[in-house]
Amino acid sequence: MHFSHPGRRDRPLHHAAAMLAALLAISGPAIGQEDPFAGGWVLDAPDSSLAFQSIKTLADGTVKVESNGFAGLAGGIDPDGTARLRVLLDSVDTGIDLRNVRMRFLFFETFRFPEAVAQLKLDPAMVAGLPDSRRSTLTLPFTLSMHGATVPLEARLALTHLDGDRVSVASLEPVSVPAAAFGLDANVGKLEEAVGGISIVPTATVSFDLQFRRGPQTGPSAPDPAAPGPDGVALEAAGDFPVEACIGRFEILSRTGNIHFAPGSAALDPDSLPLLASLLDIVRRCPGMRVEIGGHTDSDGSWAANQALSEARAQAVMDHLLAEGIAPEQLAARGYGETRPLVANDGAANKARNRRIGFIAQPR
Repeated sequence: MHFSHPGRRDRPLHHAAAMLAALLAISGPAIGQEDPFAGGWVLDAPDSSLAFQSIKTLADGTVKVESNGFAGLAGGIDPDGTARLRVLLDSVDTGIDLRNVRMRFLFFETFRFPEAVAQLKLDPAMVAGLPDSRRSTLTLPFTLSMHGATVPLEARLALTHLDGDRVSVASLEPVSVPAAAFGLDANVGKLEEAVGGISIVPTATVSFDLQFRRGPQTGPSAPDPAAPGPDGVALEAAGDFPVEACIGRFEILSRTGNIHFAPGSAALDPDSLPLLASLLDIVRRCPGMRVEIGGHTDSDGSWAANQALSEARAQAVMDHLLAEGIAPEQLAARGYGETRPLVANDGAANKARNRRIGFIAQPR
């Protein structure tokens, strides 16, 4: 895949991450001074872009190449030459609300891993002659951290000296980012199942065009999450969701597989809390919906035991939401036991998929 500017459509975000990394590889400040990084540099986010491209094959054999981007970028170059690019993954922009939601919850799992960070160390000698040459090309190694993994990559870049206080860093070639390197291959499968009838190439390509300007920095180039700026950028509107958006979100939440319990128990595992926080937010923003919380098990053990366990687990999730202030009339808990498997109960991986919590939302 290659890159372009954030387009709009449905594609595997795993690629996106790759792009991010490339961006960072950014040796931004190319100034002709003894210490080109003195005082630090900051990313000019409004004039910068990062896009990722994915390829999918439809059921009829048609191959589609789609390009998407991110609305939230931040970063800079520290006085010691450490350059970082931070991509806020919740800001993924495919042009379609529910596609964005699928990318956030099913692919990037932003409720656990909210950002991707590309980082590299720059040598002043790399940019010493830029004011005279105006443009130079470099091939630089960098690291991309995403989804709990840090992977070494390489980017071929063009550095352009715009003026005394601004430089641009752009990719000359798209950077390939394999989903498997970041533990995202299973999430590609979740996207394929959610959309239905497609297969997705498990590698994305990222392209970027970044601008940096000289500016004071009081801390590392990755901003404080509490600071003003692109943090929290989202492409969805604030306030309550319309009915269709609510129904779609609960269907997507049902596919995450990120609500866990102690083995053979209805005790919620602490690892479930990030997704439960997102669930709580969506329930609150869908006040006109009644949400059924459904518990499901695999086929191990007796039918009666599985039925009771599924009921207890659904009730545990409901109790969590009630404790957070959700009105009882907005929720219902139901156990389905082993009666609605997603796949055959013929192996550990399939059984794990069948042990799940699902959600069905309907207008009240």
